[in-house]
Amino acid sequence: MSNHSKPIKRVAILTSGGDAPGMNAAIRAIVLAAQHYQMTVIGFCSGFNGLIDDISVPLSVKAVSHIIHKGGTILKSARCPAMQTPLGIQQASSTLMKEKIDALIVIGGDGSFNGLLALQKQWSGQVIGIPGTIDNDIDGTDFTIGFSTAINTAIEAIDKIRDTADAFERIFIVELMGRHSGHIAFNAGIACAAEQIISFENFAQTNNETPHESQHEDEQQKLLSLAQEIKIAQANRHESYIIVMAENIWQGGASALAQQLQSLANIDCTACILGHIQRGGSPVAKDRILATKMGVAAIQALIAGKTSVMIAEQNNAIDHVALQTAVMHQQGVCESLIRAQENILALTAQRQS
Repeated sequence: MSNHSKPIKRVAILTSGGDAPGMNAAIRAIVLAAQHYQMTVIGFCSGFNGLIDDISVPLSVKAVSHIIHKGGTILKSARCPAMQTPLGIQQASSTLMKEKIDALIVIGGDGSFNGLLALQKQWSGQVIGIPGTIDNDIDGTDFTIGFSTAINTAIEAIDKIRDTADAFERIFIVELMGRHSGHIAFNAGIACAAEQIISFENFAQTNNETPHESQHEDEQQKLLSLAQEIKIAQANRHESYIIVMAENIWQGGASALAQQLQSLANIDCTACILGHIQRGGSPVAKDRILATKMGVAAIQALIAGKTSVMIAEQNNAIDHVALQTAVMHQQGVCESLIRAQENILALTAQRQS
């Protein structure tokens, strides 16, 4: 987070990792703020791959004039295994020096920020991270760009699933994205009044290091407990039952869980995997505004000499968080949400008993 005194003339941007609604809004804000401070901006295409291969486009005010409402990213994005190798980092550093770049802004998640940290060991320019991921799994910021839109997308889908579930008194298992984070599952599940939320924060994972027999017994116990709750709900209410689950929480996902409930307890479930639909679409107002604030703040941070920091929002105020802190994965789902869901389920069980 040390300060640099060298004036910033040329700024580069890239979007890396999974796309998130609002990335274009952040690009626009960076370009407009940079022009205000008389800086030139170029964008590297397809994430760090474009940086390694020196594939870039100039970013003028005209180029970003009508992109704030668009999903995805005009710069394209991609994973870049080469950035995990010394040669890839060296090639990226060489491109930045060849193009006379003074500062690099990366919009992405923890993998993108780790790439920035590795790059700074070989390149002396300033680096700034902007958190853009629907998973909301970056430490030090209340929200990441794209999270709010992903939640809205999930809510709209689950509400429609509920209509069908009510009509046929069916059980649906809806699998949501999030990698190894339950932010989307918990927020969407509570917003849609899901009868059950299965996530990392409230549903203990099976330890892969345990013996096979113990692992099987643990999974069976979880299935029996879930099946019992569903049976009670069916016996007392005869209505729909929605289970919202986080991806990667159950081996085989929602489809496997549905099959196992059928085999174990003759419970007929329908699995719905929303998948990449959660990444797309026009960003909601909250993501457009957050991305705009962060984009402007990134340029202002460069002018202030900041480097190796992520632009964050904490308690509605913009802050700077060390990149090393941002990638630690210590910030989980809000405890109040977890407790709220547990209390709702507990009260429901009391009413049914």
